[in-house]
Amino acid sequence: MGDPVKSDAKTNGFHKATNGHHQQQQEELKIAIIGQSNFAAEVLELLLERDHLIVGVFTIADKGAREDVLATVARQHGIPVFKFSAWRRKGVPIPEVLEQYRSVGANLNVLPFCSQFIPMEVIDGAAYGSICYHPSILPLHRGASAISWTLIEGDERAGFSIFWADDGLDTGPILLQKQCPVYGDDTLDTLYKRFLYPEGVTAMAEAVDMIAAGTAPKIPQTEIGASYDPALFREENQYLNLNQPAVRIFNFIRGLDSVPGALAVVQMEDGEEVPVRLYGASLSARRSMVNGKPIQFKGSTGSAFVTREGIFITGTDGSLVRVRRIKRGNRVIPAGEWFEQLGTTKATPLVLTEKEQEQDTLLRSIWKSILKVEIGPETDFFACGAGSMDVVRLVEEVKDTLEVPIDNETLFMAPMYGEFLQEVIQRMRSGSNGDRGTNIPLDFKHVVLKANRRQIAVPTQLFINGRFVDAEGAKTIPIVNPTNEQVICDVANASKVDVDDAVQAADEAFHGVWTSVSARERGQLMYRLAELMEQHREELATIESIDSGAVYTLALKTHVGMSIDAWRYYAGWADKIEGSTIPVSPARPNRVLTFTKKEPIGVCALITPWNYPLMMLSWKMAACIAAGNTVVIKPAQVCPLTALKFAELTVRAGFPPGVINVVTGTGSLAGQALADHPAVRKLGFTGSTPIGKRIMASCAESNIKKCSMELGGKSPLVIFADCDLEKAVRLGMSSVFFNKGENCIAAGRLFVEDRIHDEFVRKVIRGIKTMKIGDPLDRATAHGPQNHLAHLEKLQEYCAIGVKEGAKLLYGGKRVAKMEGLFFEPTVFTDVEDHMYIAREESFGPIMVISKFHASDFDALVARANSTEYGLASGVFTQDIAKALRFAERVEAGTVFVNTYNKTDVAAPFGGFKQSGFGKDLGKEALNEYLKTKCVTVEY
Repeated sequence: MGDPVKSDAKTNGFHKATNGHHQQQQEELKIAIIGQSNFAAEVLELLLERDHLIVGVFTIADKGAREDVLATVARQHGIPVFKFSAWRRKGVPIPEVLEQYRSVGANLNVLPFCSQFIPMEVIDGAAYGSICYHPSILPLHRGASAISWTLIEGDERAGFSIFWADDGLDTGPILLQKQCPVYGDDTLDTLYKRFLYPEGVTAMAEAVDMIAAGTAPKIPQTEIGASYDPALFREENQYLNLNQPAVRIFNFIRGLDSVPGALAVVQMEDGEEVPVRLYGASLSARRSMVNGKPIQFKGSTGSAFVTREGIFITGTDGSLVRVRRIKRGNRVIPAGEWFEQLGTTKATPLVLTEKEQEQDTLLRSIWKSILKVEIGPETDFFACGAGSMDVVRLVEEVKDTLEVPIDNETLFMAPMYGEFLQEVIQRMRSGSNGDRGTNIPLDFKHVVLKANRRQIAVPTQLFINGRFVDAEGAKTIPIVNPTNEQVICDVANASKVDVDDAVQAADEAFHGVWTSVSARERGQLMYRLAELMEQHREELATIESIDSGAVYTLALKTHVGMSIDAWRYYAGWADKIEGSTIPVSPARPNRVLTFTKKEPIGVCALITPWNYPLMMLSWKMAACIAAGNTVVIKPAQVCPLTALKFAELTVRAGFPPGVINVVTGTGSLAGQALADHPAVRKLGFTGSTPIGKRIMASCAESNIKKCSMELGGKSPLVIFADCDLEKAVRLGMSSVFFNKGENCIAAGRLFVEDRIHDEFVRKVIRGIKTMKIGDPLDRATAHGPQNHLAHLEKLQEYCAIGVKEGAKLLYGGKRVAKMEGLFFEPTVFTDVEDHMYIAREESFGPIMVISKFHASDFDALVARANSTEYGLASGVFTQDIAKALRFAERVEAGTVFVNTYNKTDVAAPFGGFKQSGFGKDLGKEALNEYLKTKCVTVEY
């Protein structure tokens, strides 16, 4: 709350201590309010609401052009205001000050918050005396730092007293007291905001009401349990004793949290002593610091460590205290970044555009209107006397005026105007207009791809907690361009420790910074990201072509285009996730309200395949983020580059650190570590059925984490003779050869009615011969390279088995001759029998498998289509709508295409049956994969 009143002489005889009540008042109260701050201003307004007469307000002198809020409020109500820098000079009351006080004719002094020494001539100058607010349960914690000492001493209860001023320091008779429990996570700020401020304002008005009614008691303070504690505004009292049990260290830090901060001194390796202030303490359940880097505090006999989570200080009892923030000089930084920040210098000032210069002017005007001083780059918001309400006002005005997402922490981390301006401009540039985001410095390891008339910088490190970092031991894996089989670059190869770091970052963000982002703000971040992806569309498509072999035109339209659509679609859902109310039957006469809440699950892990690297990331992650989760994604080992470029864009979009993390590496190590991690609560996987089974087992054994699986497919496509044959041929080819056959819903087996079989096959072969195979960046290319060598070899083996079992190889079946790169010929098999390997197993490549059927037995046809353990997609071509709908009813597949194929949309749910997995991507239904339903029942 701050300093109590300080007095220096006895109160008058009328207020001698008594256990009784005042006599009934004969004269109307004429109140002088002496004090400062929002607290005093609210007391003033509440007294006016209760029709008390305020004859004068006495407050502190202006700081520059900045007057105290009490003076501002008083003037708005036409109350005389007097501002004194001091009431005494050399211990003697200043005559002109006393004269001004006496001029208002007050008969009651109300001191709701006063940091000045008030002479007893004033305290006793009112006929009904003076009442003061003190933020402790007197006689405990007398003195200027009562709230802090309540926490430092580990009191189980806090509270405040309103007492009659006398010639002692907070020793006068008690008028009233109120108490509240002290919780384990309370700080000075939380106690103040939760109880001492709101209840204190009301109690001051209650006390005045009692005086007016003549019922105000005067209860002498007992000396039992009395204490007078040192003032913590003196720096020598702010130093933290590190040689005590952890709970005492924790209590001292939280007792000084926010202002002024517990002082300690770091001893550097070169002997330099660096004073720091510690904030955000908590008692840690940890008992070991495996990955901690030692830090030495002066005078401490115990050990301390820096980890990504913060600084951990060991108490004399062996328990640990975690510190989240640390201040060096004027700058507050995350404590976990202590060593990284040591060598940093001030950021190079941004070169502002003309529009940004206008925004600078607006921002300066906001600062000036609050601080009432001229604003320069070195102007420190807090050094100018700003308080907690000023922080709220600044943040809200900046958000409203400049439409930039900031919070209180933004100001705490950048309290000087120049730093704050840079932070705001950086965030605005990461938004959705014009060239925002383009000037963020490239401060990570990267490869420059020179292709498609572009030079594209792509990160090559892990992305954890908002930063690109090396893997443990700087381990890497090579990434190969399938078009020429040359190594593009080496990317970080995540270890189990790296995965744990990423999960912990996501967990902290989920329980921390992400909770302060509203659903609507979450949607706005997603829209900004989609806008940045749109701006970098050609770059992303180029990366996808080089990294995965995707044909550039297809990558532009589908790989990237549908990714952008997914982020925009789910951005719109972010603030529309709702529960429901449920009518129940309560036992009479009670009444019951039952409702459900849809809540995010927590940390979600995503493991995505290599056929659509960016699109699979977006399909899953957009729904995951819209639902309010944080995420760690492990992209495919062989083509992670678009995921890493995407991570860079999330920084530019303004996503808080830890919300999105990318770990590259092998599935057997990094992917398995995610499936096994106990802090991961949901795993979304797209890949093969055998790997899916292993992951499900790991999800069950680790912590029964929720999972969704989009696995293998052997999708049947039935083509009846009454179809539009030209369309059936065109889309039939697309159903198999789209994206080089590396398509989860590819038609794994075509059933063609015998009447049109031969003509259908001839047209397909003719169409294949017109397809251009080659460089995916060539705009005329229709068929690019397979994704990686192991897959191409698998396709060769697949075709060999088909030939061996008696299927007829009409075209292709081999690697393209005399061509550099992993190119496989589009392939056609006919005369395929139901028992054959290629009729039952997925190729995941450009291999068309054709079987005949006779239209007379519809039931047998459906049975053949369903005679697979997969059930991802299916299709039918016919002009007979009844036949089409009968097929759609009976086929066992999650998606059914009628007279089309590969026609997916972000609003339409996508997912399979049987061993093709469970759960949905896309559409509203996908949100349920990343939400949990909580049922709440209230009896009233």
